[in-house]
Amino acid sequence: QVQLVESGGGSVQSGGSLRLSCVASGDTFRINCLGWFRQVSGKEREGVAALETGGNAYYADSVKGRFTITRDNAQNTLYLQMDSLKPEDTAMYYCAASRPWYEYCSTSSRDFGFWGQGTQVTVSS
Repeated sequence: QVQLVESGGGSVQSGGSLRLSCVASGDTFRINCLGWFRQVSGKEREGVAALETGGNAYYADSVKGRFTITRDNAQNTLYLQMDSLKPEDTAMYYCAASRPWYEYCSTSSRDFGFWGQGTQVTVSS
């Protein structure tokens, strides 16, 4: 099992920045892919960014050039640096981890088996 706890959400004005953090615990050494998703009430969950152990990163087109996903393996922590935030980035953001030994990684929710509780990001115009 893997437990994920997000933090760092909040309210910012358009053009501002936030950094989300996600601390992973449990059987993390078997996890290849970590990612960030977001969801607005009434809409489907959207993949934002994903990062695999080998260093390949994947981003949704809507955040490319603005968001950066990184991980600190020693601290079992995943980060999402969000710059040039827009009102349409407002959502609940979730951290996710792939299933143990699962080799694929993308921004599709089918590649993930563990989810955090979420942290709210609100961007005002």
